Amino acid sequence: MVFFKRKAQLSDDLGFSTNPVIKNQRMLNPDGSANILRTGLPWFKFDDTYTRLVTMSWTRFFIVILIAYLIVNTLFAVLYNVIGIEHLNGANGLTLRDQFFDAFFFSAQTISTVGYGHISPQGFLTSCVAALESMLGLLAFALATGLLYGRFSRPTSKINFSKKMVIAPYENGKGLMCRLVNLRRNQLIEIEAQMVMSYNETVGGKPTRKFYPLNLERSKISILSLNWTLVHPITEESPLFEKTLEELKLAEVEVIVILKAFDDTFSQTIHTRTSYQDEDIEMNARFEKMFYHNEEGQTVLDYGKLDKIES
Repeated sequence: MVFFKRKAQLSDDLGFSTNPVIKNQRMLNPDGSANILRTGLPWFKFDDTYTRLVTMSWTRFFIVILIAYLIVNTLFAVLYNVIGIEHLNGANGLTLRDQFFDAFFFSAQTISTVGYGHISPQGFLTSCVAALESMLGLLAFALATGLLYGRFSRPTSKINFSKKMVIAPYENGKGLMCRLVNLRRNQLIEIEAQMVMSYNETVGGKPTRKFYPLNLERSKISILSLNWTLVHPITEESPLFEKTLEELKLAEVEVIVILKAFDDTFSQTIHTRTSYQDEDIEMNARFEKMFYHNEEGQTVLDYGKLDKIES
């Protein structure tokens, strides 16, 4: 299938290779991550651990910290029991279970340098283990503090894209549109946007993935204070001119939106992206207006209308 009937300046690759997609699989997930299943990597890679801990969700991060805390205290509790519970003054558990928990909670007090004094080490070997644990505790909590700081200080974007694209009336024709808004109260300046269409095309009897940059009505704005609707005018030069949704589906079209902005709070550049497939495009529809003026004349932005579409 030849999707273009006219000459067009194509970009052969956008970093996803020219291999065609199969069964209309996304190249880019809606959250901006690459839809790639990686195999062959080592199960544990030390230099990648920091990246994982900083970028994972808060829920997973606290679960990892909790599991590590329990494992370390359990190992030291077992070690104290192997040395002999009688070397812990104040550990008066009679059963193995009680003795284990006496050693466990002593370990928790030692690793955090709390030291309530109810239980104390007795003997050279037990004191050495307790000293080693307190040193490891200082290092571990310093590391955890650094990870927390890294997570809080890392500049990230909280830009939401509309779930759908629309093909709506624009000037004397139509335009392909998507909408975005900044969910944070910070200021984003010098925002730049790109829109690229990807599709399968048969060239020389071989299916190939092609990429076509879509011209935008406006690709750059100075400050993102309200919502921003990206518009690609569907003119005769556009690859979407007179195309139906069936044709887009047959070509397994995917529209990738890439955004770059400067975060005024962190003084750093941030990036975000998303993608839309043919099933995410609404024909003959338009976005509802997101902002209005209240009685005092102040502009009000309603984030709940980001995905509101009307015929």
